[in-house]
Amino acid sequence: MDKRVNLRRSAIAVFLPFGFFLAALPASCRNERPHAPAGTPVAADPYEAARRAMVDGLRAEGMGDERVLEVMARTPRHEFVPGTYKPLAYQDTPLPIGEDQTISAPHMVAFMTWKLDPQPTDVVLEIGTGSGYQAAVLSPLVKHVYTIEIIEALGKSAEERLKRLGYQNVTVRVGDGYRGWPEHAPFDKIIVTCAPAKPPQPLIDQLKEGGTMVVPYGEMGAQELYVLTKHRGKVEQTAVLAVRFVPMTGEAEKRGAH
Repeated sequence: MDKRVNLRRSAIAVFLPFGFFLAALPASCRNERPHAPAGTPVAADPYEAARRAMVDGLRAEGMGDERVLEVMARTPRHEFVPGTYKPLAYQDTPLPIGEDQTISAPHMVAFMTWKLDPQPTDVVLEIGTGSGYQAAVLSPLVKHVYTIEIIEALGKSAEERLKRLGYQNVTVRVGDGYRGWPEHAPFDKIIVTCAPAKPPQPLIDQLKEGGTMVVPYGEMGAQELYVLTKHRGKVEQTAVLAVRFVPMTGEAEKRGAH
């Protein structure tokens, strides 16, 4: 069966709040274990085998390049889900993170990160921090990640979590992502994890010339994931996947964007 068909089917419910469903970097952004004195036993990572199995599955499905997959093999997704769901952390499924929101399924994180094409010199803007997992995956691949979360409780907990885990090149802000983060613009790359009816103009304006934005948009039930590139001030777009994301809230709703 065509792998793209499988992916399109699995993407449909990836980003809905958990109520809609019927049913690992260690301590630094350099992907290293904390230094221990010589002779000190290093505790085995109980999730390592599950994490590698998850990545092997993504690789078999053609989900992204090796840079992205190897980072995901070192990113502790179990740290980004509530304790009850840690045993499920490395299954290819979204999981609840509170506030009626979910952490994205691993295949969607891999796919979106791959399509973003992160480079070591990139400054990236993320709209929709959630638990912080997507920012954690981007962290070792780029120069800096600026990420905005509209739900205060999620934004604050993500900021604490990312700091605790040692992601020093990630900056979290609580606020409405519709207008982006002009103080740090322009951005080499922008990734959006909620769906406006169309890409907000402020985000397009803050995308650097030659830059890339990965964003889902469209009305509920008719959304596509798009890769946008900016050339001479104009945006070219390519639809790459049928998806179903939660709608962008805040100013997007006030403007009647949905």
